[in-house]
Amino acid sequence: MNNINSNLTKWSATSRVFHWISAILLLITWAMMLLYTNLDSKVYIGLHKAFGVSLLFWMIARVINRVFTRAPPPAAMPKWQMLLSQLSHFALYALLIAMPIAGLLMSVYGGRPVDIFGLFQIPVFVTPDRGLARLYNDWHTDIIWPMIIAFTLIHIGAALYHQFVKKDNLMSRMK
Repeated sequence: MNNINSNLTKWSATSRVFHWISAILLLITWAMMLLYTNLDSKVYIGLHKAFGVSLLFWMIARVINRVFTRAPPPAAMPKWQMLLSQLSHFALYALLIAMPIAGLLMSVYGGRPVDIFGLFQIPVFVTPDRGLARLYNDWHTDIIWPMIIAFTLIHIGAALYHQFVKKDNLMSRMK
């Protein structure tokens, strides 16, 4: 087994927590939309929005953490793979911030405040505009969501490639 990364340090504990909770928040947000679509209960769309806004704030905190937290040394890989890794990570961060922003704008331009778990509401802070609400809906559902799926699959695929093909133990840095 080629274990070239066994001597590399892990990501910081905070970075690992941010990574896995981001994944969990994304899955919960997606599950709430699936439940809403299949059960047509407004409870689920409300939870979808609340978890989506939570993901937005979580990702902002994650970016701040990333700025101030040192990354472990890069894994040994060709430069083109490193570049693709960096670009795909940047895209995931950007999409996971853009997605809830588009959803929030869709709601407020639709004239609907966003309730956050019954704790507080994000009020309608713009003049409602059905055209803009539809535009943000299209971005949210037809552009950003498929991109999140694509980049998430690339991310998972690359991790599995490192784990099972290269057998370089790269995934242990995020455990």
